[in-house]
Amino acid sequence: MRGWLAALLARHWWQSSPTPLARTLQPLAALYGALAARHKRRSVAQTLAVPVVVVGNFIVGGAGKTPTVLALVQALRAAGHRPGVISRGHGRAGGAARPVEPASAASVVGDEPLLIRRRSGVPVWVAKSRPAAARGLCALHPEVDVLVSDDGLQHHALAHQAALVVFDERGAGNGLLLPAGPLREALPKRMPAAMRVLYTAGRASTPLPGALALRHIESAWPLQAWWTGDESLAQPLASLRGRPLLAVAGLAAPEKFFSMLEALGLSITRLPLLDHHPYATPPWPADTPDVITTEKDAVKIVALPPGSTRVWVVPLDLQLPAGLVEELIALLFPPAAP
Repeated sequence: MRGWLAALLARHWWQSSPTPLARTLQPLAALYGALAARHKRRSVAQTLAVPVVVVGNFIVGGAGKTPTVLALVQALRAAGHRPGVISRGHGRAGGAARPVEPASAASVVGDEPLLIRRRSGVPVWVAKSRPAAARGLCALHPEVDVLVSDDGLQHHALAHQAALVVFDERGAGNGLLLPAGPLREALPKRMPAAMRVLYTAGRASTPLPGALALRHIESAWPLQAWWTGDESLAQPLASLRGRPLLAVAGLAAPEKFFSMLEALGLSITRLPLLDHHPYATPPWPADTPDVITTEKDAVKIVALPPGSTRVWVVPLDLQLPAGLVEELIALLFPPAAP
């Protein structure tokens, strides 16, 4: 979707009630809903030997799936499990199943899967077909006992035992389906037994019952130190106060990143980019002294041209409520029948 069109639709989607333009698009939304329902009816879900938990959302991206996947992987490992992650790998070249390695190119495996692999250290596979990614991962890593499917809620070819639906402060917007609103599917009137909701902004933003979590950022890493994992060079974000910073973010909702920086007292100039921006060349002027960006952007900034620009990478973290983790594990590993 072109940038100007995405921006136009977003202004109408994220309203508390439908605007005249959104109402005009409702016939297309009805068609979208009918096609989505037909696709779901015709899909045959494949079942794996290991349980699957889907992390997804009802809205178009930017609600916090990637930090939620990372937090869930960490929680599963802390509980003694050995998770792996499967993903589509949005924006990558081709759709064949392949593993994601720390040195993989984002253009080949996708920026979010690469970030998940680098941050979590667990096996990650990508494929257009979720079952193909799952089979490839499990064949190469028989020790894996649970799969986390990144953004797989609307992909019905792979059966799952639990689903975690993520919302941020924007909730469900105007409540309409694409393209009249931001919804990929309608909010359920009754929560499915195997589904849980997580609100990543610390408060409920839809009528659906759910657990609360908070995003937080604490440190800034020089780009090269982030790539090599040298934590000793990371600095508290407060140390960047008083500097003129160019904040760069190629996200579905970059304003959330910018607002978090400003809430910590940083002086920034905002440079929003399209989601999954490729970074073939730096999008900032060569004489920019300091750039601050996200990890999702950093995985595509492999090398910088000669110059004095310092690039700071800010990890985004999320901690899941213990009760939510326990519920998901109970769904994934139910006690054996007596």
